[in-house]
Amino acid sequence: MEILTYNTISFLFLYFFVSVLCQNGSDISPISSPSPFGVSTKQLIFKDRRLAVVYPIIQAFKATITEDPLNRTGNWVGGDICNYTGFYCDNPPDNLSAIALAGIDFNGFLLGAPTLEGFIDKLPDLAIFHANSNKFAGSIPDVSQLKYFYELDVSNNVHAGTFPMTVIGVKDLSFLDIRFNLFSGSVPPEIFNQALEVLFINNNDFTAKLPENFGSTPVRFLTLANNKLTGSIPRSIGNLNMTLIEVLLLNNKLTGCLPYEVGFLKELKLFDVEDNLLTGPLPCSLSCLDKIELLNLANNLFYWEVPEELCALVNLENLTLSGNYFTKVGPACRKLIKNGILDMTQNCVPDLPHQRSLLECTEFYLKYIRFCPYPETYKIIPCKDGYHHHWEGSKAKTMKAPVTYKTLSRHKF
Repeated sequence: MEILTYNTISFLFLYFFVSVLCQNGSDISPISSPSPFGVSTKQLIFKDRRLAVVYPIIQAFKATITEDPLNRTGNWVGGDICNYTGFYCDNPPDNLSAIALAGIDFNGFLLGAPTLEGFIDKLPDLAIFHANSNKFAGSIPDVSQLKYFYELDVSNNVHAGTFPMTVIGVKDLSFLDIRFNLFSGSVPPEIFNQALEVLFINNNDFTAKLPENFGSTPVRFLTLANNKLTGSIPRSIGNLNMTLIEVLLLNNKLTGCLPYEVGFLKELKLFDVEDNLLTGPLPCSLSCLDKIELLNLANNLFYWEVPEELCALVNLENLTLSGNYFTKVGPACRKLIKNGILDMTQNCVPDLPHQRSLLECTEFYLKYIRFCPYPETYKIIPCKDGYHHHWEGSKAKTMKAPVTYKTLSRHKF
């Protein structure tokens, strides 16, 4: 298949744009032009001039596609762009009587192309681009000039390099999914200044520390799992108290203590930091997580007692503390163990089954225990005055399936 360069795509766009401008102003636009680089010369009729403008861009991108095992591009011919497989039209906000290309959904198409540059960044009315499970490579295009753009999903492709800075500053971007690619390096602080609701960057090769402004975005669903992130969880996480619902930080290299400010996250339902190097006692502020359903702190270096107030939270469906160095659990926690809600295996509680050996526990407490900064905060329960009010309601019978765990699969969820 003929591979066109980015300059070729730009030339095609300019060529057809000039051709369209030369037509009359009718809504139904017959376009006739020579056939540069294989674009059809037959008379084409478009429902709107905005569609005539994007036609050559689509055709030029089609010419760069190297793999299409499902023949998804087979009907990308003619002027009826709104019926091309994967393309969706709507009335643009600036002219509700017009018809424009508003969304693209290539999820699961298995298309291969060397770049998306010169394609989605040249579609002026595009608002949504979803392309999970393809073989798109190269850089992420700069979509900052697309005035309606707000959702980008290029997950499970072969994009590489550092974090795509081209998404920084996209004013209305609320959904960013770049998981299961080959990105590496640090996560830039600027992304946490964006007004995102969803940020999925798991299963890449990101390193370095989480930036101090980690809690500056009003994100609701956050997945940074399965990278190589280091350092501590920033205290600014407490700033997400009105928005954050689910966060996955599992399988990184995070260190330090769990910040007291985690307890401020009153909307939080899922918090998972399994398989890190976090340490310290658990802050009693965790007992303020009224809505928490699933809390996973397994396979870290936490120690001392498990706060009874935490085990008294009524919405808990799963509390996993296995693979740590806790030495004491009280009656409320023992009730959760009996009910199969709390997993305390491989700890240091003498009278519980399946614990670490005495030698292993002794060695940890003699050699590896690390004290936390701000120790005075670890016994504080900031919601104490109204602590019991949420016990009055009836406990939910079933837990809605978490959204973020589905991001740990490569495919669309």
